[in-house]
Amino acid sequence: MFIDINCDMGESFGAYVMGEDEKVFPFITSANIACGFHGGDAVVMARTVALAKEHGVAIGAHPGYPDLVGFGRRNLQTFPGEIRSYLLYQMGALEAFARAAGTRMFHVKPHGALYSLAARDEKAAREVIHAIKAFNPEVILVALAGSLCVEMAQAAGLRCAREVFADRAYLADGQLAPRNREGAVIHDEESVRRRVVKLVTEGRLTAIDGTEIHLAADTLCVHGDTRGAWRLARGIREAVEGAGVIVRSLGGKW
Repeated sequence: MFIDINCDMGESFGAYVMGEDEKVFPFITSANIACGFHGGDAVVMARTVALAKEHGVAIGAHPGYPDLVGFGRRNLQTFPGEIRSYLLYQMGALEAFARAAGTRMFHVKPHGALYSLAARDEKAAREVIHAIKAFNPEVILVALAGSLCVEMAQAAGLRCAREVFADRAYLADGQLAPRNREGAVIHDEESVRRRVVKLVTEGRLTAIDGTEIHLAADTLCVHGDTRGAWRLARGIREAVEGAGVIVRSLGGKW
């Protein structure tokens, strides 16, 4: 039994510091690196790629809407083809830094509002899938487990990793509970540890209303901008390895 642990990283830019990337890296196997639209900049991207290579962590692009002010968490109106272009632009930027560091990009995980839209909207999901296939059809798409995006990616022949959020509550229909709902973010580390072990070993998760739901997970997400993310990542890794699960990157799964 295998699982990947990923984290959104490299989201600092200019004078603004987001997260504690250096502390998180020892406990994860895949890094989703911001590409300058919602966070990150050229210097931060280069440094984060170097850190990932140093720690043997698989590198992935974390493209979002061009929305630094809203941190990519606001829905933006787009014209047809615009999302595809946003992804191509950002994936190309990260791939350049990966090549310069003597490594490569293994996966792509859309960020924030774009990720959520692609999970439920056919047009957005199609643009994400087309962008990745045009860029490199061997790249793995990370998408919300049980979502429309996963179904469409698999039908299109794209490799897709089903993602579950370790510290987020779920609704009974398998969707993430909205962040403005009480209890949407789980802060108790012991509760998170129990949840991920149950999820990885049994394929089950308790929804916010107490309903038992079934979710298949290839990768677990830890948010890099969450305070104490490194402790959460360490606790998750200790918990799943203690349950006999092998933790390895998405790059080594297929």
